Amino acid sequence: MRMRKKRHGAERLQNCAEFIAPDREITKADASAPFVNKKGEIHLEIGCGKGAFAVKNAASRPEINFYAMEKVENVIINALEKAMARKDEVKNNLRFICGHAEELEEMFADHSISTIYLNFSDPWPKKGHHRRRLTAPDRLDTYKKLLVPGGKIIQKTDNVELFEYSVEEYRNAGLTVEFATTDLHNSSRAAENITTEYEENFMREGKPICCVIVSTAK
Repeated sequence: MRMRKKRHGAERLQNCAEFIAPDREITKADASAPFVNKKGEIHLEIGCGKGAFAVKNAASRPEINFYAMEKVENVIINALEKAMARKDEVKNNLRFICGHAEELEEMFADHSISTIYLNFSDPWPKKGHHRRRLTAPDRLDTYKKLLVPGGKIIQKTDNVELFEYSVEEYRNAGLTVEFATTDLHNSSRAAENITTEYEENFMREGKPICCVIVSTAK
């Protein structure tokens, strides 16, 4: 069922305009263009949902420049409003993009991104739909182009089948698996983990979270 448009959506977007990334021609020429710290690493979350992870990450790491991408306008309004609520903490290092992963090469130059986050992406469980996954081979080819040497992909999911598929595809793509677990919250990375909205719900249910971190060649 199609999501109903939010009331006053255009007005709400305009009220948060300072957190919307500039046109792709600008970010393609210089990914650091909208940020105060021009030398900070560029991190990108693909599928940011309502923005909890992006806002918490940017607030806790002011030295890093964050882009958060979401394809659904209704959802990104919520993310933008979260950023506005913590404006003083994230105004210098967080910007949102309403767009699709297929468009990333139009938005960013090769070797411009240090870390890509894939948090609770759609698992597309039907085998015929696997090519739509954010860890399908075509998507991984794009990420490898955009990442700096030694750049990382950090993925979290509650779907074990997607986790296993992704680990295999990372290896097939020549990426190095640095960390992998099917129980993140009881792992060595639990203390440094920043949660998403979905993740907090799963935690309350006692559901384990899978995580994998991979890197490109240096």
